[in-house]
Amino acid sequence: MRTLIILLSFAILGGCSMRDTVSMDTPTKQVHDLNDIDHDGVIVARERCTETELGATIDNYGCGKIKPINERQELKILFANDSYYIDPVYYTQVEIIATFMQKFPNTQAVIEGHCSKTGTHEHNQELSQNRANAVSALLSERFDIESSRLSAVGYSFDRPIDPTHTAAAHKVNRRVIAELTGDDTTADMKWHIYTVDEVVK
Repeated sequence: MRTLIILLSFAILGGCSMRDTVSMDTPTKQVHDLNDIDHDGVIVARERCTETELGATIDNYGCGKIKPINERQELKILFANDSYYIDPVYYTQVEIIATFMQKFPNTQAVIEGHCSKTGTHEHNQELSQNRANAVSALLSERFDIESSRLSAVGYSFDRPIDPTHTAAAHKVNRRVIAELTGDDTTADMKWHIYTVDEVVK
């Protein structure tokens, strides 16, 4: 009887040890999906937002962070001396603003006109206002941005970038700025070493 109990004990222990032993050749089942389908650095098993804009700042679950729209964009438009005529070659500059406003339909734009410190303040006030009006009109008439979303203001030479009286200063001070604000939100993009180059383009 004692011998039988000992044999049964060995049999039970042997069975347990065989069940607990896994051969290196035995295939194991992948429990979690480790792919990163939208290339944001977060695996599918953790992902909660699958269509995050590429390059956006994200949280631990792959959801992009957003920020209110409050952008200032300089339009690289060269006006002839004492003129507010916009040469068609610069229409693409205005189209950048139009495209942005079409993408975010709740945005408003304030078009600012600035002049260099040559001539009287009164004359430059009128000229800067006319330049801002010209850009605003182009946005409305050519690119179908509702005029109610646009306003224009001239600053004469009151807000110079460069306060000196050199030719280079006059050139940089003659500019048009579009200030875009609104209830829309846009992706908060991550800064990386190429960001400066992308802004300059």
